[in-house]
Amino acid sequence: MSTTRPWRARFNRWRRDLLRRWFFRPVFGESSQGRWLPETRISGATLIEHEDRLVLHDKVYIGPFNFIEASAGIEIGEGVQITTHVAIVTHSSHRAQRLLGPAYCTWPVPEGQQRPGWIAGPVSIGAYSFIGPHSLIEAGSRIGRGSIVCAGSFVRGDYPDFAILEGRPARVVGDSRRADEAWLERHPELRVLYEAWVAEVHPPDIAAPRGPGRA
Repeated sequence: MSTTRPWRARFNRWRRDLLRRWFFRPVFGESSQGRWLPETRISGATLIEHEDRLVLHDKVYIGPFNFIEASAGIEIGEGVQITTHVAIVTHSSHRAQRLLGPAYCTWPVPEGQQRPGWIAGPVSIGAYSFIGPHSLIEAGSRIGRGSIVCAGSFVRGDYPDFAILEGRPARVVGDSRRADEAWLERHPELRVLYEAWVAEVHPPDIAAPRGPGRA
């Protein structure tokens, strides 16, 4: 057996540990719109575009390998968890590119208008929602508080609080409060904490998304 193999294995473990600790591992402490968020964590392996249009509340977790495109505005509520390989986009240009073809880049766009076929709209994710892996949240979507987006779902539209969303496109398949109630029966001491955040009403920091129609 080659004597170089144990060293190679140790080197690979060291390299993985270095990447995990210094690049991928989220660290407590972020800021958003001039506010300090001591309990918010964002992995360095997540790509955020137009961060100046991203509104974060505290206690948010955003894991590695997510793509967040906030050109039309995104609000992520308190305690939201975004797992991995999630895409959140606030505009779509592929229709405009097909309609205009080679003229897409040179088409005159008056101030305050967009190219024909361009779709854009802000996204809002309510407090204490969970976004499962490999999900897509499209422009103009609103997810209510306490919701669960199941892995692999494509979210498009306006959804109520405490919705369990699944599918392509996502539809409401349940109510997260039913599962929560079973846990609260086992841990009644937690009910006062649960009901406190459920009863809170936070005004949005960006306009409620109402995106244009889609094909």
